[in-house]
Amino acid sequence: MPFELGTYSRAHRIEFEPTVRLEGNAAKENIPPGAPHAQGADPEQLFVASLSACHMLWFVSLASTMKLVVDRYVDHAEGVLEKNSEGRMAMTRVTLRPAVEFAVRPSPAVLAQLHHKAHEKCFIANSVRTQVIIEPR
Repeated sequence: MPFELGTYSRAHRIEFEPTVRLEGNAAKENIPPGAPHAQGADPEQLFVASLSACHMLWFVSLASTMKLVVDRYVDHAEGVLEKNSEGRMAMTRVTLRPAVEFAVRPSPAVLAQLHHKAHEKCFIANSVRTQVIIEPR
């Protein structure tokens, strides 16, 4: 397909290794009329997903050091894209809403401590200005 101003395809592939491929695209709302739209995660979705995955990996790691068995971890994370204090569009807030099932459920205090420590250790959260909120379910 030829490159045409405004209506070019935003579809792309993100490859990390020969066997790891993700289909990418711009957010549908950011694609002008007449431009093709294909399946694929947009950069903002990937940003939210990276924060979610980082928190989950630290959480499970910390839980395992406490000999807690995590049976299931599901996060319904969402991000807010809006103008920041400088008037530029930015991901200003990401809310993680993890639901964790354990073989033996820890106390609410231990659960809160695990989420707090996981957030402190997350490299991605430590690297961004975005407010990251943890709301366990």
